[in-house]
Amino acid sequence: MDTEVDALRAVDDKPAKATRVAIIGCGGIAMMHIKLLKKIPGVTIVAGADILPAALERMKNEHGVTSLYEDYNEMLAKEGANIDAVSVCAPNGVHHAASIAASNAGKHVLCEKPMAMTVEQAQEMADAAKRNNVEFVIGFQHRFEPRSKILRDKIAAGDFGKILYVRAQALRRRGIPNWGVFGQKALQGGGPMIDIGVHIIETAHSIIGSPKPIAASGSTFTFLGDKPSTVNSPWAGWDYKTYTVEDMAVGQVRFDSGTILSVETSFVAHIEQDVFNIQIFGEKGGAIWESSQIFTDIGDYMVNVTPSFIGDWSMWDYKIQHFVDVVRGERKNEAPAEQGVSVQKILNGIYDSADAGCEVKID
Repeated sequence: MDTEVDALRAVDDKPAKATRVAIIGCGGIAMMHIKLLKKIPGVTIVAGADILPAALERMKNEHGVTSLYEDYNEMLAKEGANIDAVSVCAPNGVHHAASIAASNAGKHVLCEKPMAMTVEQAQEMADAAKRNNVEFVIGFQHRFEPRSKILRDKIAAGDFGKILYVRAQALRRRGIPNWGVFGQKALQGGGPMIDIGVHIIETAHSIIGSPKPIAASGSTFTFLGDKPSTVNSPWAGWDYKTYTVEDMAVGQVRFDSGTILSVETSFVAHIEQDVFNIQIFGEKGGAIWESSQIFTDIGDYMVNVTPSFIGDWSMWDYKIQHFVDVVRGERKNEAPAEQGVSVQKILNGIYDSADAGCEVKID
């Protein structure tokens, strides 16, 4: 096999199982899901739901989907017999109700990140999938990268010893989204911490073995997004009048393993350049996720190890192929609801601490 995704696709030599997928939320991220789903033998996009007529028109014109609805509940009721799985690509505030509706209809679910707006919602989504005996896959993709796999494997093998500290950064110098509802807290749940921070948090959490979070502290800052700006940038022109989220958020999380995770996220920060990286500090070794470099001692010498090859596959291909294989019962779920709930606890713990002005316990 040339890639890990090839290995995913070659589960056996049997003809591909027919898998019928419906989409809830037919906006930008759904187009990526549809593009990759259509590459997989046996997969058909059978229906779509979105409150915006323009999004449904795009589904029809670009992808030939004709079973289209403005109400996903109506879609599930009328098309249920023709649907095996649902991809939830709607805004964050819709994830909870849409995912539970799909689970209650007996459909397997792929839900985009973050899992929900609150921990309670996330747990209800996990419970609904379990109660209805369907698979729930949370849409985390960076855990599927080759550079994530090598560090996760090395840590699991004990090569780093106890993990003491992890630093995760998802920082943009000037990157307030100028489309969608990313600036509206009521619909998104927050700003960079829940939007891009969730990616670096879940990746770091997955790499170190998904320990249980027990406490969090955090702070949030809004200093530019709610004001008009004339500064030139590729992300100019956001809707500052409806902007109710933070520009920057930082936090620290304690796990039952004793590991400390620090998180730094921003839509706006006065830094040299954007940063999306993880640093691992262990008793016997450490690493930088961005470069896959490993730092350790061999004999009497400090050694920097750079792998010559760690694999070469697309995290997005892996993510979507993994979901289809899970739906088909051909692969264990590598992004289960329970891990989505843990990440939600971290996110909400940091936000709760910022609101309270002190460290908060995570149940």
